Parts: sequence; structure tokens; C-alpha cells
Amino acid sequence: MRAELQRIAGSHTPLPYTGALGLPALREAIAGFYQSAHGLSISPERVVVTAGASAALLLLTAALVDPGDEVLVGDPSYPCNRQFLSGFGADVRLVPTDASSRFQLDLSAVQRHWSTRTSGLMIATPSNPTGTSVPRAELAAICDWAHAHGAWRIVDEIYLNLSDVDAASGQPAQTALAFDPGACVINSFSKYFGMTGWRLGWAVVPDELVPAMERLAQNYYICASSPAQMAALACFTPESIAVCEARKQEFAERRALVLQGLEDIGLPVPVRPDGAFYVYIDVSGTGLDAMRFCERALQEAHVALTPGHDFGSCGAAKHVRLSYAASQSDLREGLARLKRFVATV
Repeated sequence: MRAELQRIAGSHTPLPYTGALGLPALREAIAGFYQSAHGLSISPERVVVTAGASAALLLLTAALVDPGDEVLVGDPSYPCNRQFLSGFGADVRLVPTDASSRFQLDLSAVQRHWSTRTSGLMIATPSNPTGTSVPRAELAAICDWAHAHGAWRIVDEIYLNLSDVDAASGQPAQTALAFDPGACVINSFSKYFGMTGWRLGWAVVPDELVPAMERLAQNYYICASSPAQMAALACFTPESIAVCEARKQEFAERRALVLQGLEDIGLPVPVRPDGAFYVYIDVSGTGLDAMRFCERALQEAHVALTPGHDFGSCGAAKHVRLSYAASQSDLREGLARLKRFVATV
């Protein structure tokens, strides 16, 4: 990607606005990635390139939400997602989850919390903060239920390509589009491809939603960054995919290191993560609530963790998030400091 940007910069390539939906070549490349990674044929016309995955969520929320619509979201979950929904007038209904459902929505919870006002639901799989995925069969059942009741489905798949095999079936992780072609899925170049600061993402939406997405993008931000889109074309070469797969393996090794380190410390992880780069830890055995645990760990051990309060209210006081998006040497040092800190508590 760096070489691609240097090539663009050195060749006097013009950098005008692209179409609001993105460079045709990039939309085709993204569609091809669904074929190569998931064996799924997606029309490039359904691909909307956005200024980061946040812009994909912005467009989808603007297109789908009417003020007063009830939308179901799991608790805990990434807070910005529900803030987008609230910003467009949605009544976000946080559905409590726990370890028994992998801290994710399941069909039973969706059915219990469904009402006549429910217009849609949003699911992130794998999830921030837990690193857990919704098993494929469960996600298919949820999407079927929502579709049968006339509700839209947004599935945040930002960490999909950093997933292990499906938690229940043992099969490779699969996009929701494989069993729900009417779902709206969101993805990003930030995680699997490592282009965090480039602010580039995409959505795959039903054909009938594409014109609305185009008009909204034209009015909200015109188009995603032209040089970022051009550079992103290099993500889909065999060489780049090999680098991304090696990084994925590195994350798996870091996760194993962290899980073993937490076990040695005596900090339980209620559900083993199977994607992303997060571990959700139960700190209730220390006698500290999550906020106090994180404050003291930062002040006394200089280890930065995130309290569950940032992600919702259900179980928030008991859990903290650890991110292992750091080198193995830094993770070992952080775990050693954490062990000494917990021993004093």
C-alpha cells in the first residue's frame, strides 16, 4: 500500500473527486474479495465505498431510521454504533447479554425484546469489546426473524476477516450475506488490512438502497478520499493478502499469550474470544469494580484497560476490556505489571 501511494504521488496522477459510491475498480475489487474469501458472488453495484466504516454506518442510519423507530442492540457493544442510531432519532433498546450467549444477541433475546415498534437491529460480529462472534446458525435465525417481521438488519463485520472458525460449527467464519442477502453489512480497511489512519470502509447493501446511499454520500461528504481509494486497490493482491493472513496469525498468537497470562494471574475470561483483538475480563474477584480497577491499574501499574461502563450497563461493573493490538513483548510486560498489581489488590 505504501508503494502504491508512492507510485500515485510520483506519477502526477490526477486526484479528482471520485463518484460518491467509490472508484469502480475498488468496488469491483471488494466484490472480488467476497468471492475469494467467502465464495460469495456480490455485484459491485451493491458496494458503497465510504470515508471509514463510520461513514457507512452514517449513511445506513440516515437511510433506514425514522425518528421514534425502535432498534435492538446488544449490551455490551461498541458505543458509537448506537450513538449514530440515536443521533437520527432511533429509540435504541439495549438488550442485556451475558456469557451464556457469548455476550451477543441470540434469537431468544431478540424475541423477548421485540415489540410492535421494532424497526431494525444492529449486530457486530465479532464484537468490540468481547472479541466474540455470533454463531452462524444463530445469526441466520435472528436475521430470518427480523426479515419475517419487516425489520432491517445491519451487521457490523469490521472484524470478520480476523475471525477464527465459527464457534458452533467449526466452519470458516462467514459473512451474513451468505444467508441473508437483504442484510446491510459494514466493513473497513482499518482492521484486517491495517489501514487505520486512511479512513476507508465500505458497505454492501440491497440494490434498492444504493440510490439513497449515493444521494446521502453526495450531500454528507461527496466521496471517500481519492488517494486512499487508489492505494486500497493494492490490498487485494496475493502479496498483500499473504501479509494480512500473517498478521491474523500473529493476532492469534497474541491472544493465546494473553489468555495464558490472565489465567496465571487468576483473572477469568468468561468467554474465549474468537475474533478481533479484545479479551473481556471478569475482575469482580478482585473486590474492585471495573472503573476502579482500571483507574488503579493505570495509576499504579501503568497498564491501560477499558472499563465495561464504556460499552453499556449490563455487567459493566464486573468486566474490563484488554486490547492485544500490541507487540508480544509489550503484552508480556503489561501482563507482568498486571500480575504484580493484582497481587497487591
